[in-house]
Amino acid sequence: QVQLRESGGGSAQAGGSLRLSCAASGTTARSTCMAWFRQAPGKEREVIARILASNSDLYYDDSVEGRFTISQDNAKNTVYLLMNSLRPEDTAMYYCAADFRPNFSCLISPTVQHWGQGTQVTVSS
Repeated sequence: QVQLRESGGGSAQAGGSLRLSCAASGTTARSTCMAWFRQAPGKEREVIARILASNSDLYYDDSVEGRFTISQDNAKNTVYLLMNSLRPEDTAMYYCAADFRPNFSCLISPTVQHWGQGTQVTVSS
C-alpha cells in the first residue's frame, strides 16, 4: 500500500519561503511522476508543479513559475517544493500526488493514482 507523507507546511509572510517535502513509502518501485496540487477554499484542486522521474521533465503552472521549484530524490521516492516569494493568494491546502503506472502524467487530478493527506500553507500580507 503506497502512502505519501507530506511535511513542511505552515505559515509565512508575503515574500517569504517555505519548503514542502513528500515521501512515498510502501513500495520499492520508482514513481513515474510526482506532483504538487493545491486547493483553496471554494476552488478546484489544481496542479502547480510536476516532475517526471525518467527525465526530470518539469511542468509549472503560470501562477507559480519563477517562484516555486520542484525537485526529486529518486532514490528516496521523495519530491520537494521550494516556494519563494510567497503571496497571500498562495494560501491553500497543498497535496502531494504520485503515479507509478507507466505513461501517466500526474497532471490531471481525477486520474492521479495516489494522494497525500495534504498540508496547509497560509501566507499573510
